[in-house]
Amino acid sequence: MRIGVPKEIKAQEYRVGLHPPALAALIQQGHRVLVESGAGLGSGYSDDEYQGAGATLVSSVAELYRQAELIVKVKEPQAEEVAQLRPGQIVFCYLHLAPNRSLTDALIASGAHCIAYETITDDEGRLPLLKPMSEIAGRLATQAGAHCLEKAQGGSGVLLGSVAGLDPGHVLIFGGGVVGSNAADVALGMGAKVTLIEPFSPRQNSLRAQFTHDRFTVRGGKNLDLPRLLAEVDMVIGAALVPGAAAPKLLSAEALNWLAPGSVLVDVAVDQGGCFATTRPTTHLAPTYVESGIVHYCVANIPSAVARTATQALSLSTLPFVLALAAQPLKQALSAAPNLAHGLSVADGHLCCAAVAGAQQRDFRRWESVL
Repeated sequence: MRIGVPKEIKAQEYRVGLHPPALAALIQQGHRVLVESGAGLGSGYSDDEYQGAGATLVSSVAELYRQAELIVKVKEPQAEEVAQLRPGQIVFCYLHLAPNRSLTDALIASGAHCIAYETITDDEGRLPLLKPMSEIAGRLATQAGAHCLEKAQGGSGVLLGSVAGLDPGHVLIFGGGVVGSNAADVALGMGAKVTLIEPFSPRQNSLRAQFTHDRFTVRGGKNLDLPRLLAEVDMVIGAALVPGAAAPKLLSAEALNWLAPGSVLVDVAVDQGGCFATTRPTTHLAPTYVESGIVHYCVANIPSAVARTATQALSLSTLPFVLALAAQPLKQALSAAPNLAHGLSVADGHLCCAAVAGAQQRDFRRWESVL
């Protein structure tokens, strides 16, 4: 199969869909891989490294899209990329369609088959292609939030770890999944106090077993005195996830009044519409804004800040699925791997993801009736 790896064009997106070792594995299986010149530079991979792995470099992204049967990238297609898609072409990347009806409509109109990393599952129902980026995003969320607390960034001037004789900063985390647990790990390592809200009892128990520090508390969502809790914290991290669907809104605009001025909100779920009513997407070049005296950090591609690590982790995770897609026609690949089929969001002019359909209040069709 002819596989295309374009350079990412979303603002400050430095990752690339495949790194050279993953590409080499595809070449060894007899596939041809086209890589746009400069695609790997943001992740520290030169054109020479891609050529050494067996890639065919192309200078024209239009030519890459014209030749490739399977496009492997990182972020959702931007408008100029959607315009180059064609019926029957396969696109494999993060899509995050639930809050983005216009992109959903455009992909349906393209006739392409679009497979979302974030809804592919494993045999345990986990999300193996979301996990590595969630680990990174969770760890960076606390780092970014700590920076935003600095007075020069508009924050309250609180040091999370504090110093001897003073109370540490307090971090509130909504969601105890991969993002939330990694955010908690870094916050505790920095010396902060952490309160984590997790509604599911089994997960609460595993978090208590993981974090035994006396600065860590995990609570359920019921009977929560939210005004009092928000008045006590310095940073709030939104890490709630409903796979494939829009993120739940956990803080209203009015809730910002319960936070101290200069407190920080970090919304890791911004790609899925955000956990906070006041969330709007930001970029690495302009990562924050202040609303009602509260600093908001809502960068929509947080892992891109550490593009080298993120690209390596993502490539290793996606490679088995890319190999499966490249080895046989799409219908056979999906039939042979139901976990992969969970990722199919759009096919042949139809929406095929129930979670996206629910978020957008529209109809969908099962992929078996489309392909």
